[in-house]
Amino acid sequence: MAGNRLMEGFYSVFMRRTSVYVTFLIAGTFLAERGVDYGIHKLWENNNIGKRYEDISVLGQRPAE
Repeated sequence: MAGNRLMEGFYSVFMRRTSVYVTFLIAGTFLAERGVDYGIHKLWENNNIGKRYEDISVLGQRPAE
């Protein structure tokens, strides 16, 4: 079966040696964290358009002399 063969291939590449498996888990966790962080950041920015410090033009400017 194709599914069984796919799992055997995955096992032979990533899970046969403990060092490769741990490296795969650490890298996967890091990439997943970065993806979730990026997604939540974009969601936050889209929900708060016009309410952020960067969106208010008069904040942070010195009065004209």
